[in-house]
Amino acid sequence: MSDLVTKYADGLTRCSWPKNDPLYIQYHDTEWAVPVLGDDELFERLCLEGFQAGLSWITILKRREGFRKAFRGFEIKKVAKLTEQDIERLMQNEDIIRNRAKITAAIANAKLCLSLDRPLSEIIWSHAPAIKTRRASAQSFEVVAKSDESENLSRELRKLGFSFVGPTTVYALMQAIGMVNDHAPGCFRRNQLKV
Repeated sequence: MSDLVTKYADGLTRCSWPKNDPLYIQYHDTEWAVPVLGDDELFERLCLEGFQAGLSWITILKRREGFRKAFRGFEIKKVAKLTEQDIERLMQNEDIIRNRAKITAAIANAKLCLSLDRPLSEIIWSHAPAIKTRRASAQSFEVVAKSDESENLSRELRKLGFSFVGPTTVYALMQAIGMVNDHAPGCFRRNQLKV
């Protein structure tokens, strides 16, 4: 067995990254690499990936409910209406990552979504790779941080004015929303997901 997968106490072999954290395991088993299509849902993932930049995903995952409450369920129209007073309030909110640049970017990105000439979901999913599950054995499976598609999507989003959408952040988004299936060979979820 490679170090990319682990046999867990429940008898299932899954990616090693959730370790033994129940919240992380649940996320791995039920959400990661499962297709997400709605604009508000994709906006939430885009914001959370932006907040994750420089941090671990489990840090964000543990605060996700706090983020949802603070950012009005990530409904694009509601986030776009947040004011400077709201930013100050969010800077005091211990249930989220209190980074002014990231908070401001989330609001600005919501406003951009409202001004787009096509849905956010269409823009994002237009960059889906032709091959969504990389064929590889456990020995040749390479963990990557970005791809040509994430570079192209990042470039398009930045051209539209979005912030915190670098190619590594965008690739993490692509993994999270099921645009690519990067469950490691041997993980029970890898072959279950038909992406």
